[in-house]
Amino acid sequence: MAEKANKAIENHKNFYSCSAAVLCAFADEIGLSENDAKAAAAPFAGGRMGKCGAVLASEYILSKKYPDRAQQLISEFESEFTGMNRSVMCREL
Repeated sequence: MAEKANKAIENHKNFYSCSAAVLCAFADEIGLSENDAKAAAAPFAGGRMGKCGAVLASEYILSKKYPDRAQQLISEFESEFTGMNRSVMCREL
């Protein structure tokens, strides 16, 4: 997991949007090429309804990788993320 996190950080340093940085780092886990991951991340760039694009990309990955448990995992993810960062909202991060 640390390798994927480092890849996401490097992607962001290389001017990927927050959502693309995360989604491209994990693209292989959900069967996407990097180009397809960038395209899938585009609607999340800049956030949606205030929610951080990186959070949205992470939730997209969970929904694709674990479709049967997605809602539970997304809820757990948001809870853990909020515990670490106080919020999932862009403007608050």
